[in-house]
Formats: sequence, C-alpha cells, structure tokens
Amino acid sequence: MKKYGVIDLFCGCGGMSWGLYKKGFNILAGFDCWDVALSTYQHNMKNAKALNIDLTNAEPLALLKELNLKAEDIDVIIGGPPCQGFSKNTPASWRFLEDPRNQLYKAYLRFVHEINPKVVIIENVAEIFNAFKGVVRQEIVNTLESWGYTVSVKIINMSKYGIPQKRRRCFFFASRTGVPVFPSEHETVLSGWDAISDLPIIEQGEGYDGMPYNSQPLNDYQTHLRAGSSTLYNHIANIMTPKQTARIASIGPGQGLKDMPKELQVKGGYSGAYGRLDYTSVAPTITRWVFHIGSGRFSHPREIRSLTMREAARIQSFSDDFHFLGSRNEQAGQIGNAVPPYFMEQLADNIIDALQGKAVIYQQADLFSI
Repeated sequence: MKKYGVIDLFCGCGGMSWGLYKKGFNILAGFDCWDVALSTYQHNMKNAKALNIDLTNAEPLALLKELNLKAEDIDVIIGGPPCQGFSKNTPASWRFLEDPRNQLYKAYLRFVHEINPKVVIIENVAEIFNAFKGVVRQEIVNTLESWGYTVSVKIINMSKYGIPQKRRRCFFFASRTGVPVFPSEHETVLSGWDAISDLPIIEQGEGYDGMPYNSQPLNDYQTHLRAGSSTLYNHIANIMTPKQTARIASIGPGQGLKDMPKELQVKGGYSGAYGRLDYTSVAPTITRWVFHIGSGRFSHPREIRSLTMREAARIQSFSDDFHFLGSRNEQAGQIGNAVPPYFMEQLADNIIDALQGKAVIYQQADLFSI
C-alpha cells in the first residue's frame, strides 16, 4: 500500500494519528500547544514531527516549509479543533457563536484551503451538528464543497464501532478524490469489563511501568490491543483517601453515589459520581476527569480502587504499546480528550477507498446522519 501522508491539527496526544499509523499511514506531523500531550505524541510517533504552536494565526505553507514538507506531501489532514464552546458541559446560557472557542475550526479550514489535501477528517463534539441551528455544521460543509470536496457528516456512537464506551462525536469526512463513506456499525457491543478483564490484578498503590502480562487475552478486542506489546505501561493504581475507599467499598459493580449508605454520600453529588463499572454494560464516557473517582463512574468493578490510566486507555481503545507521559492527572486529560484510535483504524479503510477514487453506491441522504 502507498504510504499516504498525514498531518494532525490540534493533535493532542495523538489518538487520531495512532489509529491511522496502525493501518500503515505515514504520520508526518502533529500540531498543538499542549506541552505534555505533544511529548506523548512525539514519544509514540517517533518518525513524525511534533510542533508546539498556536494554530489560530499560523501560516500553513510557511509551517510546512519549516518542517521540510511540501503541500503535495499531504494526502490527508485530520484533527479535532477544541470544542468547549459547543459542548453540553458548557451551560447553555454561556454558549454563543462568537465565543473564541467556537472559531478554531476556521483555523483548521485555512490549512485545508492552502494545502488542498485529498481527504479531510474533522472530529468534534456531537453538539456541533445542531449547535446554533446547524449554522457551524453547514458553514463547514458549504466551505469544503466550494473547494471541490464531497462531504459526509455523521454523529458516531463509538459503542457501535466495537469501542466499549458511551461516546458520541460528530465527524466530517470530506474527499475530493472519491465518495466519503463511513464504516459499518458492529453487531456486538462490548462492555467496559471486556476491555480490561485480562489486565494484572493490582490494589491501591500497586503497579509499575514495564509490568508483564500474567494472563492470556480473553477476547478479540484484548488480543487486538495487546498486539505489538510485551509489557504494560500506565497500569498503576492510585492511593485513595480512607473516605473514598469506604465509599467504593460500600457499593457493588454498576452502583454509584445513590446506593451508598447515607453517611457516606456526598452532599449535592450527582448520581454518576463515585460509580463503579459493572461487568455487562458499556462504560460511560471517559473524560479528562477520569483520574478522580468523584467525577464519574471511574472505579473498578472488582477491586476497591479507581481505574488505572491503562484501563482508561483500554476503554478509549488505545493499544498497549501506546505509552502516556506526564503525571496521572495529565495522562487522564490526554486520554479523555482523545479520539478512540480503534475507530480511526476502521475509518482508515474508507479513507483509502476515497483516496483511490473507488466508486461507492450511496444515497444523498446518507451524507448527513445522526
């Protein structure tokens, strides 16, 4: 297969890049202004160039020249412009279209216009699909179409693509060489436990980088994520306070704050706080707060502890040979903000089809779907 060249804008630690790298794409460069995430990116994408830069006013062609790259080297541009201004986690009364956090997609589009890649992938929160009556979504589509791209937009539910997590994101898939078609959904849905059940049993304060596996993979998902790895990194259990330990010990798998004895409940807490994964359900969305058990259902279903960052990464579909740098909290931010690499692995085949101009029969209505 030809080594298609890729650059990653607003790359974070590199979830999108890692998925395409696993499928043989040539990851040329990642750009962001997040120091620790870029360190992780460079550590894993050793042949790529990780550059710390604010893309808001960057000059695309000058930036490529600085890296000894030319526009014709770039077949695909990927990336997820920061999206806090669209997110449902921002109170509705605080959301407004002119919010600077809602304008970063324009910087992304400037790179597309000047570099003119064959394929463009943009990821954002699901809310961008309908935000401000769909104005932003339609602007992105209209702009790309005016430059000769065919554009598909879809809200992707990651749990329907073999990823054991409730995570909905909006993807723009644009191509000027073929029809952009998203991969088919999976029939089998995995649980959070399906992602982590083969990992070594550790208690609070245990674990270390370079830990060996002590069991065989128990399903195809685990086998896939263990490929290329002989030891584990980031599988280190945090030490909780006595009160936190008592809270988690008082509930069972799948339970949360409302199931605790009254004397242990947090005043004003929400139902998902201090929750434990269960054995049969898809995990909740892994967020940047996964380091703190009071911020979601981020506790282990069997051991009395919070999830390790390797377990969080497994649920996000990072393979075990991807190592996160930084403190526990910094690793959580990188994992929670990333695009699941396994989805990008699946999308890679469709990107190749578009790059090769393969004909695909489709309905016009399929280009925009929730």
